[in-house]
Parts: sequence; C-alpha cells; structure tokens
Amino acid sequence: MPSWELKAAGILRALRLESIRSKILAFAVLATLIPSFSTAWLAYRHYRQALAEKLTEQLGGASQQAAREVDLWLKERLLDLRVFASSYEVTENVERGGAGRARLVAYLGSVRRHFPDYPQLAVLTPSGQVVALSDTIAAPRLPEGWAAEIRAGAPAIGPVRQDSAHQRVVQDIVSPVVVAGGRVTGAIAATVDLGPVARLLAGASAQGGNRMLLTTSEGRALLGAGLNLAGGGSLPLAAATELGDSILATVQYTSADGEEVLGLGATVSRSPWLVVAELPLQAAFAQARAQRNTTLLVVGLVLMGVGGLALLLVLLLVRPLTRLTEGARRVAGGDLDVALPVTTGGEVGYLTEVFNGMVGKLRDSRLELERLTVTDGLTGLYNRRHLKETIAQEFERARRHAKPVAILMVDVDHFKRYNDANGHLAGDEVLVRVAALLRESIRTVDRAVRYGGEEMLVLLPETAIDGAVEVAERIRARLADERFAGGAVTISVGAAAFPAHGESPEALIMSADAALYEAKHHGRNQVRRAGVEPAGSGAPG
Repeated sequence: MPSWELKAAGILRALRLESIRSKILAFAVLATLIPSFSTAWLAYRHYRQALAEKLTEQLGGASQQAAREVDLWLKERLLDLRVFASSYEVTENVERGGAGRARLVAYLGSVRRHFPDYPQLAVLTPSGQVVALSDTIAAPRLPEGWAAEIRAGAPAIGPVRQDSAHQRVVQDIVSPVVVAGGRVTGAIAATVDLGPVARLLAGASAQGGNRMLLTTSEGRALLGAGLNLAGGGSLPLAAATELGDSILATVQYTSADGEEVLGLGATVSRSPWLVVAELPLQAAFAQARAQRNTTLLVVGLVLMGVGGLALLLVLLLVRPLTRLTEGARRVAGGDLDVALPVTTGGEVGYLTEVFNGMVGKLRDSRLELERLTVTDGLTGLYNRRHLKETIAQEFERARRHAKPVAILMVDVDHFKRYNDANGHLAGDEVLVRVAALLRESIRTVDRAVRYGGEEMLVLLPETAIDGAVEVAERIRARLADERFAGGAVTISVGAAAFPAHGESPEALIMSADAALYEAKHHGRNQVRRAGVEPAGSGAPG
C-alpha cells in the first residue's frame, strides 16, 4: 500500500472516521458548511455590486437631468435679459433724462409685474450710474468686473447670494444695452429669484426619491431638496472635485447637512454650479444588508438539516455534470453567456474547462461577426446598414422628446485626383486617417459612418445646426494640421438639422447632401449649412 494511503488511514482512524457512515457524515457536514457560507458571501458581494451599479445609474440620471434643466433655466434668464435690454423703451431712453427716465421706470415696473422671477431691475450707464429702478428699496448688486464684460458686449453673472430682506436665494445678472452700430450705451441689471431652480430640484427629488443639491464648484451649498440647509453648509472640497469629475461611479462623503451619503454630480455648463443627486448611505445599502441577513438565516436553516446531508452529498457529486448539461442546453439555445465554475478536478473538471473555453471562443466569434456586420472593413467606421437602424431610432427619440438631430455629410476634396496621383494605398491611408479624426472629434453618443467611397456621414443626436457646424469646423481645422505623403488633404462638409431641414432621415440626408454640394461648388474646404448662402468658411480647394 502506498505511504500516502497509510497516512490517510491513520488520520481517519485518529478522527474515528473509519466507518463509511462516519466518512459520509463528515463529508456531508463539510460539503454543507463550505459551499453555504462561500455562496452566501459571494451572493452578498455580487448583490452589493449590482446595487451599487443601479444606484450609479439612478443618481447619474437624476443629476444629469436636473443639470440640463438648470442650464436651460439659466439660458432662458440670459435670453430674457437680452430681450429686455434690446427693447425700444430701453435703447431709446437710456441716454435721455426727464421723460426718458420716467418711461424707463414705467417699463421696468411692467417687466417686473409680468416676470415675477425678476424682483429687482435697474437701467445703468456704462459707468454704473443708476438711470432707473423698478424697486426704489434696493437695486441689483453689480457683479465684480461687470463693466469690462458689458463693454465687450457680453453679460456679467454674479454669485448666488441670500436676499435677507425677502428671504430668498437670488443671483444678479447684467446685460449690455447695444444700439445700432454695436455701441454700448448702458446696461440693464436684474436680480433673479432662484426659487424656480429650487422647485426644479424639488421636482427631481420627488420623482427619483433622491436628495438634490445645487452647489458651487468648491462645494458650497446653494439650494437643496430633501435635506436640511437651514444653517448653510458645504461639501468637502475633495468630494466636490471628485463629484465634478466623476460620471461613472458614485462618491461617498459627508453631505452639507452632516449625513453620510452616496452622491453623483453633473456640472451646469453655463455657470460654475454642480447639481448633485444624493442618497443617504444607510438607505442606499439597506436592501443589501437585508439580503445578507436573509441569506445568513437561510444558511442557518440549511445547517439544521444535517440529517439529509447524505442526499446532499450525492447531489454535490453529480452537480458538475448537471451544470454541464444545463450549460450545453443553454448554448444549444443560443445563449453564449455561460461560464461554468470549475469546482472539481479530474475528468469532470477538465471537461468543464474545455467547455468554458469552447463557449468563450464561440462568444468571441459571434461578437466579431456582429462587429463586422455593422462596420466598414477599411476605416472601422459604422456602415450604412448600421446607420439605417440607428438614424431611425434617433429620429423616433427626437420626435418623442422634441429634441434636434443633426447630420454632417463629409467628402474628401479631390480624392480621385489624389488617389490617381499617389496610388490606392495612399488614398486608403487618407480615408483611414480622416475616419480616425472623425471618431476623435465627436462624442461617444454620436455615430460616424462611411456613407460610400470617400464620403462619410456623422449623426449628432440632440444637436442643433449651430452645434453641428461647430463640430464640422473643428474637424476641418484638425484635418488642416494633418500631413499626408501626397500633399494637403481638405474636406467639404454639409450640415443639416431636424426638424428645420427635414422631417425624415431621408429628407435630412438629402438636405445635408445638398449643402455639401454647395460647399464643393463654392470652392471646397468649407462647411455649409443647409439653406444658407456660403459665409466664406474655408479656402477654395
């Protein structure tokens, strides 16, 4: 008898596990304890991870949606003030005294009555002298450096402050008064009530069940919904910085009211604000703790059934084969997301490893096949088949949410001439590098497509025509810095946006294509928007 068998027999004898019955009982106890506790631990970890991912999606969606709404609100306030400043009553009377001042006071009073978000308004000279007030009690506070901004024809935005006289949070904005010829004759200043922003946050909090907080980029709390900000408060600077940078993971920190929370922030593009969606840490992982406690209770109940461990032992012996059978059935049904755990050695363990390897190769082959069916082999861009599916979905989403969609039609100028002069390999290199530049210049939600030959298409969801032209100009400018073996390469771009230039994908593509034709007809190396005469963008190519 081999020495190892003698040693094993000695150990079993010392443990009084000589009989088959005792051996089966001992194995049953071990087979119950080890898998039960390890499974409970893994289940808890996986559940907690899944819950964290769900919380990230929930908080991220809430903060980004609220940030978009706050940004839209601020944009509307700036537009309101520009409209007020361009009013005939303001432009004609800002430099007049007497009756002109009286007309300004009457106009500001009318604006204040019709627009309750502006509790105080004032018309000023460029030097800051008050010409007219809507409220004789107090005038808006002028932001630091406002005069330089006004002289440049731009609005000046002040910090958020507490209006103690009226018990509300406000912000001061100044917009220039510009007359014909671009001359700045004065300014109109307004104190804006941020009550609507507080209501936006409260609505987002009620809808998502989260606490919503508006802070500065340094973490100073401005407005909140679902938490107590009676004493002010702020977030730790490190947490505010991490919240401003993070778009993929939640951040754990102490909130402005002193409670430990999970949060995820989104910046407001038109101001140094941060919208943060928070969830108290205790509430965030309450489900995970309940699941853990329930799992431990179940494990305890299982351990009480030691009398049935002999049957469990049999089940454990055949379990790997059962998993293989179930895995094979799933694979045969087309489900390739199968990864069987290798829990035993020997022939069954080796068979499980081979099975996992085979399924992995099948999964990789299917992914590669799916990629090849929607991408162009030369440039790596999406192909027209993928465009047909994607653009239909984007148009449906745009109609449902009343959002714009833009298309850029991009064509390499004189590509045939370049191809004939430098060879097909050089021409292919141009297409590959232009395609790479397109991918680098657009967002992850955008789609760059090889439309045919040297012509490419860029689909820009939630982008108006001005934004599309800006993207096109950026691509054209970046291409101008590229160096090619056959000489300089330029592009012509036609831009169109839904719904102004087409109510259907086909109509929008035709509009962009027509704009591209105009760009090439008027000299190439330029960006042309649909339905607009060329503005001299680019140099003739």
